[in-house]
Amino acid sequence: MKCLVTGGAGFIGSNLVHALVGRGADVRVLDNFSTGVRANLDEVADDIRIIEGDLRDRDDVAQAVDGVEVVFHQGAMPSVPRSVEDPLTSFHVNAMGTLHVMLAAKEAGVRRVVFAASSSAYGDTPTLPKHEGMPQNPLSPYAADKVYGENLCRVFSASMGLECVGLRYFNVFGPRQRPDSAYAAVIPRFIEAVIAGNQPVIYGDGGQSRDFTFVQNVIGANLLAADAANAAGHVVNIGNGSRTTLLEVLNKICEVCGKEAAPIHEGVRAGDVRDSQADISLAQRVLGFEPTVDLSAGLKLTVDWFRTARQAT
Repeated sequence: MKCLVTGGAGFIGSNLVHALVGRGADVRVLDNFSTGVRANLDEVADDIRIIEGDLRDRDDVAQAVDGVEVVFHQGAMPSVPRSVEDPLTSFHVNAMGTLHVMLAAKEAGVRRVVFAASSSAYGDTPTLPKHEGMPQNPLSPYAADKVYGENLCRVFSASMGLECVGLRYFNVFGPRQRPDSAYAAVIPRFIEAVIAGNQPVIYGDGGQSRDFTFVQNVIGANLLAADAANAAGHVVNIGNGSRTTLLEVLNKICEVCGKEAAPIHEGVRAGDVRDSQADISLAQRVLGFEPTVDLSAGLKLTVDWFRTARQAT
């Protein structure tokens, strides 16, 4: 398979690139390295083609898409808080950038686009678990941009002759996730704090819950979505189908690290939701998806990776 991974130097994108190379795919990466890290691709650099370009530039996107069979569109400006602070850039990268990818893919004769959507589309509705038949209720510019991308998937599949599949990720974590950003996800921040002997910060009371999903489960979903016969036009949840509070996650990380850590509590961040959990039954039916790594095993693998990365620096 000849494929493109947008955002291929990022956390999820680089894990996907490694998996594709391991399967013998011909892999191309498009990344502007604003948040992606070149070192994430060092181990496979000789086996891939890297195009340094921007999703906001239609020429860059057209060059990257030309001649590929499948596009895994992972590129984005991540983070709900960042989108609240800078909604215009979020829209240009996440919404318009996705439109550029879809248009270029259609013009280039790409067989399928797999789009990285987000569970933030559901907002703070009380119904659990979240299922795809629920109304969209985005609470942040980032979430609204991702909903726009989902709708493009449906439109291009129904009316534009391009197969598109949207995967609504639920709180992905794992190796190569950056802890050093103000917008970093909670698990890498917790791990770095615990390993370093610092107090982790929790925004809110810590009782808020998430369906934390190990990255290899997400990679497996992407690989399935590239070829699943009846997936075009669908947007499906990708998670574990369970939920865990932030305090419970912190306790699990402390157990894995063999340390104790008392959190510092700060105010709830704008755009955050209280509880989230995926109903994955549609992904099971449409993709044949099943999570293969549970939270505890994923946390151990992630802590091991962070420890090794710290020793290498």
